[in-house]
Amino acid sequence: NPFNPTTKIIYDLPNDEWVSIAIYDIRGRKIRSLVNQNQNLGRYEIRWDGRNDFGKKVSAGLFFYSIQAGIFQSTKKMVLLK
Repeated sequence: NPFNPTTKIIYDLPNDEWVSIAIYDIRGRKIRSLVNQNQNLGRYEIRWDGRNDFGKKVSAGLFFYSIQAGIFQSTKKMVLLK
């Protein structure tokens, strides 16, 4: 799963749900909020370009993304290479 310079996160919603997707660094600090809204059922794709909420590029390393949709929650790791 290493990526450079962007990666995409694909997810399916079986119902209309409030969706939150955020990127965290290895220390657990939130780096970027990608999604934080109600979405209709269907398939979605969101891209992360390796930038934080302020538009600055983050350093290479290990990151995690957390997705919450209704009662569903999952956290996955990803590696940004430069």
